[in-house]
Amino acid sequence: MISFESDYIAGAHPKVLEALIRTNLESLSGYGSDVYCAFAREKIKKACGCKGAQVHFLVGGTQTNQVIVSSMLKSFEGVVAAETGHVSAHEAGAIEYTGHKVLTIPQKEGKIAAKDLQTYVEGFYGDANHEHMVFPGMVYISHPTEYGTLYSKEELEDIRQVCDKFELPLFLDGARLGYGLMSSRTDVKLEDIARICDVFYIGGTKVGALCGEAVVFTHNNTPAHFLTRIKQHGALLAKGRLLGVQFDTLFTDNLYFEISAHAIRMAERLKELLKTKGYEFYLESPTNQQFVLMKDEQLEKFRGKVAYSFWEKPDAAHTVIRLATSWSTTEEDLAELEKIL
Repeated sequence: MISFESDYIAGAHPKVLEALIRTNLESLSGYGSDVYCAFAREKIKKACGCKGAQVHFLVGGTQTNQVIVSSMLKSFEGVVAAETGHVSAHEAGAIEYTGHKVLTIPQKEGKIAAKDLQTYVEGFYGDANHEHMVFPGMVYISHPTEYGTLYSKEELEDIRQVCDKFELPLFLDGARLGYGLMSSRTDVKLEDIARICDVFYIGGTKVGALCGEAVVFTHNNTPAHFLTRIKQHGALLAKGRLLGVQFDTLFTDNLYFEISAHAIRMAERLKELLKTKGYEFYLESPTNQQFVLMKDEQLEKFRGKVAYSFWEKPDAAHTVIRLATSWSTTEEDLAELEKIL
């Protein structure tokens, strides 16, 4: 069976594994204080064009979202996110588990609009009873979104303006950030994200690492005792070297960006193949996630041959599935899919 189920179906990029093996017997300090974490931090800061950035390594996306949100919010605050935002829809209530509410606003193809954000916050403060309500305390977006779509630089800057108006920190979930940055249809660079956002993270789990995410605070704004908070949430590795070695490798010789670009090339080939075969797309995604609207009987072709992700059921006769490419997708995978189609 070939798999387009997700972008973390394979283990790790060979160069990452080679680095882990090469450094395996080195005796290194724990909890992110090793030299490889230090190397990785400096390389990430350089890539972001932000010398004063503060970089922290966590084990996975859900833990990262939970730690960042709960560490930055006051007890009476919640995080504003799209209805389809990962923290709202697919993290099993991890944010609410910390005592904070996800405050959802409308979305279009996974993205929130600055005007809707402003309307929401103005509506909150315009309510005479708002002292009895959960305050909006920060804004969460993901790039790429859960639908593989991307914010433009203008859209991000418009959201930033609303955040500034109401003194709300802006948090960007970059679990698939590499695939967004290397899309041929984006005008957003890593330096732009570092400039516009208060905090974001560079996803490793879905972009070539065994595990791990690199959190970047851009305005000398890391919450107090952040390491302690990471540990409280079970997101701190004693063997922090595991994350340091991986991100040091990913940010050496542009590896992170090269393997992300490969996934985009494979996605474009996948998209063209599906279009040639007459398949209908649920929406236009410029990244590695492609969403296909299929008649239920069409899915029978995939049974036992192609692994995919169920996304949603728009009606009784159709299913939206997600097919995802990654750094590990091969030409052979696409050739086999073409035979099946």
